[in-house]
Amino acid sequence: MSEADESVDENLGESYALDARRVSSVREAVHEGDAERLTELMAPLHAADIADLLEQIDGDERHRLVTLYGREFDGEILSELGEGIREEVVAALHPDVLTEAVRELESDDVVDLIESLDEPQQETILQALEAFDRVAVERALTYPEYSAGRMMQREVVTAPEHWRVGDAIDFLRAHGDLPDQFYHVILVDPAIRPVGYVTLGKLMSSRRHVKLADITEESFRTFRAEEPEGDVAYAFNQYHLISAPVVDEGGRLIGIITIDDAMSVLDEETEEDLRLLAGVGDESLNDNTLEIVRRRFPWLAVNLGTAILASLVIAQFEAAIAAIVALAVLMPIIASMGGNAATQSLTVAVRALATRDLTGSNALRVMRREIMAGLLNGVAFAVIMGIIGIIWFGSPMLGAVIGAAMVINLIVAALAGIAIPLGLEKSGIDPALASGTFVTTVTDVIGFFAFLGLASVLLL
Repeated sequence: MSEADESVDENLGESYALDARRVSSVREAVHEGDAERLTELMAPLHAADIADLLEQIDGDERHRLVTLYGREFDGEILSELGEGIREEVVAALHPDVLTEAVRELESDDVVDLIESLDEPQQETILQALEAFDRVAVERALTYPEYSAGRMMQREVVTAPEHWRVGDAIDFLRAHGDLPDQFYHVILVDPAIRPVGYVTLGKLMSSRRHVKLADITEESFRTFRAEEPEGDVAYAFNQYHLISAPVVDEGGRLIGIITIDDAMSVLDEETEEDLRLLAGVGDESLNDNTLEIVRRRFPWLAVNLGTAILASLVIAQFEAAIAAIVALAVLMPIIASMGGNAATQSLTVAVRALATRDLTGSNALRVMRREIMAGLLNGVAFAVIMGIIGIIWFGSPMLGAVIGAAMVINLIVAALAGIAIPLGLEKSGIDPALASGTFVTTVTDVIGFFAFLGLASVLLL
């Protein structure tokens, strides 16, 4: 290796970030088959950065990297990988390496890993677990998908409700199999039903003779195993929870959910809404071309249908457009302004529905606010476009027509951006999935009809 290469490696060793230089150096080490250098380059990286690295390189390089990295492979990397890449990496790992990697994970991470794999790979993972852990994971998989039972981890620190602080501290010090991270000691009654919890900070700052029941947190609440994970994540965010017990049908403690898992669900739901609004579903950069085409084609076909509908409206005013060419010049402005205004209202509405800020109780108030905003914006832009119409085409009446159409379309856009997501949710349809198509259709049709209709009446 040249002195320049050594200098680059030295600088990389001082950085913990996954930057272009490090990616380039890792790829070079992989191509050269240099396992020692690869290990040195990967050592400072967090598991999430390694997962990003694996997602940035192509399939052949990924397989060679995983093979070369060997026993250094950390189980946390599997948790950070996207589902498509995860299957590929699991298949590339040596069985012994996979076994060690999986055994490092908490039970909730193992469940998350397994549920995204096909059946043979699931069995491979289960076989790698200790008997107790395997039973726990298999039990978690019996709960509905996207439920609290799937989110929870089985590793819980509990204490009888009659213990004092000293009893709990002695227990924690003597216990050799505590979870890597935990935030609360859960108090349970003789039937193993959770009755409260104590934060580690309160535990360590209280005197030994104090009863645990006297220093419990007011934020305590439990979740049923079948409860939807979206409801759990909402409660964590709404009530500022750090962790919360999960109970079975009889109210007995079976696991715990921590804030990192709840926030992951919120992030996933937000990302899903953004993708659905754009009509790309769960598409990723690692999908092949045919897969991308398959996912996007239906939505593009729907958009084509709505565009044809808008064109049919335009076709009804062929005579007006032929007589006044300026109408064809100004039509895109009407469509663009209406579409953008609707997208603004739609984005706010979909997000508010997801966070439960927009409900039936405040829907009318929000609609009135959006209509007023649309009206004021419409008037402002109507004045602007009216002046432009007069200056551009020398026709005050044309300026008045486009101004009036602008007001109508922006009001309709604001109303549609709220009403359509609300209606879809009431019908049991994900607002993020279909709102964009309906809103665009409404603004295009109403905008063109208002503009061309007014022009036909007032200008011909």
